[in-house]
Amino acid sequence: MKHLSEYRNKDMAQKLVSAIRALSNTPVRLMEVCGSHTVSIFRHGIRQMLPKTVKLVSGPGCPVCVTAGAEIDRAVMLAGYKDVIITTFGDMIRIPGSSSSLQKERAMGADIRMVYSSFDALKTACENPGKKIVFLAIGFETTAPAIAATILEAKRMELNNFFILAAHKLLPPALTALLNLDRINIQGFIYPGHVTTIIGTSSYEMIAGKYGIPGVVCGFEPVDILETILMLIRQIEKGKSKVEIQYKRGVTATGNPRAMEILNQVFTTCDSCWRGLGLMPESGLTLREEYKSFAAEDYFDLTVPTAKDHRDCQCGEVICGNKTPVECKLYRKVCSPVSPMGPCMVSTEGTCAAYYKYNN
Repeated sequence: MKHLSEYRNKDMAQKLVSAIRALSNTPVRLMEVCGSHTVSIFRHGIRQMLPKTVKLVSGPGCPVCVTAGAEIDRAVMLAGYKDVIITTFGDMIRIPGSSSSLQKERAMGADIRMVYSSFDALKTACENPGKKIVFLAIGFETTAPAIAATILEAKRMELNNFFILAAHKLLPPALTALLNLDRINIQGFIYPGHVTTIIGTSSYEMIAGKYGIPGVVCGFEPVDILETILMLIRQIEKGKSKVEIQYKRGVTATGNPRAMEILNQVFTTCDSCWRGLGLMPESGLTLREEYKSFAAEDYFDLTVPTAKDHRDCQCGEVICGNKTPVECKLYRKVCSPVSPMGPCMVSTEGTCAAYYKYNN
């Protein structure tokens, strides 16, 4: 399969569905842990193709969604500094914090700019030497190497007006935390293609070995997803628990060593708070000591009170796969993409936004 159309081939999809139906004798719950997979599953009607014995649940694979409320509140606090320009990916602007959002702060005059990459933020710093530019550094291992490269370039240029507010998350610790929750019932993981392109499969091997949960690294087209589900069911039916790669055109077992080298040169691990999962040890990234001059949290006073989400928002439960959006009393009533109460309705990769857009 070399062409995109082949990954959307109707006949191939039907053959895979038939094979899944023939094998799925016992009920299984499979979790996709990538927001792009969640959107693709909904867009192509994958759930409706599957037998009732196979249930797909969404996990903590949306970087915007798992960003903790306190991290949003710190970004809002930064917006109050008159000499600061905040640069960020678009979805972050609309996430509600405890009392405000970046969107509201921008409407009141704060200089908040959407960028497509961290290097765009670096360019903004070069063009505005009289301002302090802060880039909101969110995302999993996929985005962290590029941001690390931006820090290296800022250091080479000897910039003193460029900062990042680091809120990176590491995916493998989140999966381990999920499996340690008593109420989680998962028989297999649909692993993310983008993250695994960087980190490889070694972290997943530990999960398969320790917890006996099989996993398959998956591409993003409907045939990719159906083939991945079939591969998982074959493992489950045979009582196996190993890590396989379906997305071989994009992923290798070793990942991208050069990207990881740059990431580890600039960042080191730290404890991090996740929405829905709480504080998890060694699940985030912070700048190493030699790059601390670029850390916004060290330069600015960003002490914030305990974050407060809407009392009825169920984003945390949705992220953990414990609830679906329709089980939240806010869903479609007061929470919508126009007026989101939580990040899962804001992000284009959020489960609530996917449910809403595709009428589930």
